Amino acid sequence: MQRFDVIVVGAGFAGMQMLVRLRQLGVSFLVIERGSDLGGTWYWNRYPGCRCDVPSLDYSVPWDPETEQEWDWSERYAAQPEILNYIQHLAERHDLRRDIRFDTVVSSVTWDEDCGLWVVRTDRGDTFEAQFVVSGAGALSEPNMPDISGIGNFKGELYHTGLWPKTPVELAGKRVAVLGTGSTGVQASTAIAKAAKHLTVLQRTAQYSLPCHTPPLTEADLAARRADYPEHREWQRNSVAGVAPRLPTPFAMRAFDDPKETRFENYERCWQAGTAALVGVYGDASTNAEVAEEIAEFVRNKIRGVVKDPVTAERLCPPPGTYVGARRIIIDTGYYEIFNQPNVTLADITGDPIVEITETGVKTRDNFYELDMLVVATGYDAVTGPLLAMNITGKNGARLKDVWAEGPRTNLGLMIAGFPNLFTITGPSSPGVLVNVMFAIDQHVDWICRCIDHMRKTGAPKIDTTEQAQNEWQAHAAETYAKALRMNDEKNWYLGTNIPGKPRAPLVYQGGLGFYRNICDEIAADGYRGFVFG
Repeated sequence: MQRFDVIVVGAGFAGMQMLVRLRQLGVSFLVIERGSDLGGTWYWNRYPGCRCDVPSLDYSVPWDPETEQEWDWSERYAAQPEILNYIQHLAERHDLRRDIRFDTVVSSVTWDEDCGLWVVRTDRGDTFEAQFVVSGAGALSEPNMPDISGIGNFKGELYHTGLWPKTPVELAGKRVAVLGTGSTGVQASTAIAKAAKHLTVLQRTAQYSLPCHTPPLTEADLAARRADYPEHREWQRNSVAGVAPRLPTPFAMRAFDDPKETRFENYERCWQAGTAALVGVYGDASTNAEVAEEIAEFVRNKIRGVVKDPVTAERLCPPPGTYVGARRIIIDTGYYEIFNQPNVTLADITGDPIVEITETGVKTRDNFYELDMLVVATGYDAVTGPLLAMNITGKNGARLKDVWAEGPRTNLGLMIAGFPNLFTITGPSSPGVLVNVMFAIDQHVDWICRCIDHMRKTGAPKIDTTEQAQNEWQAHAAETYAKALRMNDEKNWYLGTNIPGKPRAPLVYQGGLGFYRNICDEIAADGYRGFVFG
């Protein structure tokens, strides 16, 4: 049985940064990755149209200043192949692969109280021991396959966007359906519509999608950012979301302090700027329902202005009371325009629900869609799913899935009471993927490594969090969440309600990245208040 100081699960951006920092600490470690190479979400999500929703010049690792001066991003929002190339460049530059065990799935993680170590087993029959386990599995890494009658009987090509094959998938001449209209479904549908013989978009829930606007980056763009990278990185670490705004928003803290004409001029400026600018147009855009509804109707009118068929346009419009930004922001490169193409059909499966999937297509209550290919874009069992999939057992035989039966509970999203020496990067109730995940990762990796270094210097073999500190953090996280209009959306993976039977609970921290960082630093400086060293 091999023993390490630290075992890291996952070799996406979190696992990569953890690997680099552990080398600097001089401890023994192993990274375990279920894929055949590095990349995490960018390794698995190879579906047509896959693109990052954070600007390329903000979505790059902060721990390699030399690469940020050399790497030439091609456009404002990088597509998946370019991001994967960037990851491979980092892997080669830093010789990362030598410390990673690929094609290996963690099957169980069990705390051995007698020796104070974690026992990690894999699907390949390996058994490892480690003082610490760090999960870098990724908040969006456990695909959600819908439980639809007959889905296993389909004889055509069936793909989940989160498990897209490495080999090219031929779309030409095929009748394709995309199930799901979240960020992935919107991106995939927009790309597939250009190549397929016919595309049917199976829409369960109408959602807002904002224009992406991803022009090529010029030499001047790259040079300007390279000149201020050190200052910009520091700003990202202490900002609300780690993303530079396209416009100097919010224009005001309260929307209705401006006259209607001014408000709509500002909405239009944000729409033309693209991406999430509209969500932050005013300080109360995400907390004042009346303001949020006005913005929502502004976007609905944009949809109606693009889609020529009025019936289709209304089906694409989320209903009143559904707000822009209540779910994860969707950006697109011409999504609504595809519904003007003769080879694209919108199927509203809320009004005409799916009855079953047959060998040759999708049968709804009133229609049948004959298909050659079904693309499942139903997202993930977010945040908690990857952790529960590892079958983690803590002190006194407590299984994580039982401890979290009514919803996840953590302290800072970093540790779970009763699971000593287990750290979770971007865990439940941390900013995670609500902000620029590069800097959520950066903050967590730094905090964890400083904590491990502190323990090595003081001789402490074990750290756990107290139930009281965990309860206090959960209460604070819930308080920040209750102020946001996301609480009004009952089909939201931020709450876990996209998964049948999953307990409804806030999965991401709403207080902002910089504020969260300050809290974590203050706790560490105060002798790791709320944590107990063995």
